[in-house]
Amino acid sequence: MSSDPDVFQFYEDSTKAAPQSAAWKDVLAGTAGGIAQVLAGQPFDTTKVRLQSAPEGTYSGAVDVVRQLIKNEGFSGFYKGTLTPLIGVGACVSVQFAVNEEMKRYFESKASSFNNRAGLTYGQLYVCGGAAGLANSFLASPIEQIRIRLQTQTEASAVKLLGPIDAVKKIVKLGGIGHGLFRGLVPTIIRELHGMGMYFMAAEACIKQEMQKMNKTRSEVQSWHVCCYGGVAGIAMWLSVYPIDVIKSRFQTDSLSPKDRRFTSIMQCYRDTVANGYKGIFKGFTPTLLRAVPVNAITFLAFDYSRRLLGP
Repeated sequence: MSSDPDVFQFYEDSTKAAPQSAAWKDVLAGTAGGIAQVLAGQPFDTTKVRLQSAPEGTYSGAVDVVRQLIKNEGFSGFYKGTLTPLIGVGACVSVQFAVNEEMKRYFESKASSFNNRAGLTYGQLYVCGGAAGLANSFLASPIEQIRIRLQTQTEASAVKLLGPIDAVKKIVKLGGIGHGLFRGLVPTIIRELHGMGMYFMAAEACIKQEMQKMNKTRSEVQSWHVCCYGGVAGIAMWLSVYPIDVIKSRFQTDSLSPKDRRFTSIMQCYRDTVANGYKGIFKGFTPTLLRAVPVNAITFLAFDYSRRLLGP
């Protein structure tokens, strides 16, 4: 481990493993993290999405969403559309962690060219996370489109979606691929690129500090500590990207039929959201932060524990 406070490597022996073997282990561990994330976070996410996308005055706050949802749909209402994120988020998180780890291996292998020393700077850690977010955007955009529409569907919905496959068929039929299934791709890219940069940099910065202060190697950092740092990472991410997530959610939950849509552009959606003040871009912020700590703590715990079991 380098004693330089500006450099850090998450898995100190990651460059010793065969690239293909390490990448597959990252994917598998990331999938475990994604499944854990969905099971822990779906009720929070459903509450957040309904607050973000509902017409003004529908709910008085997060508690009201919970109360109405349980009253009208039962506790199972929190898990509407769970199959899509269970499969999709597992894939997304596996991509995030796999690309992040691969980028770190790349920077580490080029250390002499970039910074003439072993390990990664905070800037490089941010770039690694940003690359992970960019790669994930093209999966996350359609997956979240499907999930959000299923989560916000009520008895009054004009088009009934019978499940993930039916949702894909109807979204594509009514809006096509680009303006239907991938609607909201641009704000998703912005959110993921910056959000994941902050996410991974925050978690690994915490681990770096423990390693330096306690004179530990990466393998000596306990998994439950990594779990706590995952919670910190979740807060860092949402503090940096929450407004764009609100815009994305509102844009994606517009009418399925192009002729009935309120928003023809992201800027129009933004202007409508802040028409009554900037509080509009922070709707659902409280349940999101409440969700961020346990969900991302569990995500990092599942990834870290799985990665240790799989070996270097």
